[in-house]
Amino acid sequence: MKQAIVAFLKRPTTIVGIITAITFQLIFSVIWMTGYDGVTDRVSKLHVGIVNADGDAGNMLSERLKQAVPFQTELYKDAAAAQQALNDRDLQMVIAIPQGFMEGLQTPNGQGALQFTINESNPAMIKSIMQSAADRLSSEVNKQAVAGGAEALLTSQNMSADQAKAVAASLAEKVKADIASTNKIDGMNNQMVPMMLVLASYVGAMIMGMNIEQSSMMLSGQFSKWQRMAVRFFINAVSAVVVSGVGVGLLAALGGQAEHGFLLLWAFQALTVVTFMFVAQMFLFLFGMAGMLFNILSLSIQLVSSGAMIPRELLPNFYVHVGDALPATYAVQGMMNILFGGPTAAHAAGMLAVIAIAAMALSAAAVGLRKGKPLKAAAPAQVVSVANKS
Repeated sequence: MKQAIVAFLKRPTTIVGIITAITFQLIFSVIWMTGYDGVTDRVSKLHVGIVNADGDAGNMLSERLKQAVPFQTELYKDAAAAQQALNDRDLQMVIAIPQGFMEGLQTPNGQGALQFTINESNPAMIKSIMQSAADRLSSEVNKQAVAGGAEALLTSQNMSADQAKAVAASLAEKVKADIASTNKIDGMNNQMVPMMLVLASYVGAMIMGMNIEQSSMMLSGQFSKWQRMAVRFFINAVSAVVVSGVGVGLLAALGGQAEHGFLLLWAFQALTVVTFMFVAQMFLFLFGMAGMLFNILSLSIQLVSSGAMIPRELLPNFYVHVGDALPATYAVQGMMNILFGGPTAAHAAGMLAVIAIAAMALSAAAVGLRKGKPLKAAAPAQVVSVANKS
């Protein structure tokens, strides 16, 4: 047994395996602990739009809401513009004061409902934060705003201050929260699909790239470096179509959402997979098998910065800027649009194509700078055989 242990430890592959396991622990611990540090402290970076459809009567309330909301706020005159910004994820929630809201509160049996609209085509944390904020605003902030306005109104009608406060409090209890959602997500299993596809696609691309790199090294004596690069690019393109087809096919069979259709999802996922393949293999072209360490680093950063789990608005600026240059960010954006609804995935697809082309160009540059091994001469028997056939 002792001899076997010593024999294993003498093998470079054993040492590399142990180092790789340690590297995973180091990289993931550092990146995730720094990437998610202070996430809840940056909730104020989220954006909410306020629409006042109640004219002058709702102006005071809209201003009070703007001060009370713990997010970045913007007043919209046009409800359609606010809804478009919500659909484009420029806003995370829209608060609307409907027409006749204040007048309804002033009638004996009247009620008023503040309208909250949330775009579910976002990380799950967005829905949770916004629903909590809507409940809190309707029960506390809105209650105070309406009570203040009602108190002033009743005082002006020659009621005593104590009577006005009592009536105002009862009116404030009439305010309800009408919470609606756009681009609804059917279950937690669908919510996790973008992260699952990114994780599965990049890990698969990493492992595939490692094995193809080993194959390329073994064939270096038979084919030129440019031939091997061209074949690798071809294998990437064909494999991406097949791999993505298996993934989205299983997704559809298991009840996954695809608001914009199966074929569009397949096409976008194929682009995502091939981009991941080119990026993962780019590190191998640049650094050889040591490039796997950069792939581990890239995987961890992309899981944090892509917005698949935590909204990018809540991340430290460093990870936001790094994520802008990595493919997983655009993969998640496009997948959310296609799976759950939202704007078109054209911008995300274009950015993935740009990243893929850049990775191919860097890979080709690395190949050009590397000295190729001389090709093995054909054996004499093979030469004679070829001559006889000719």
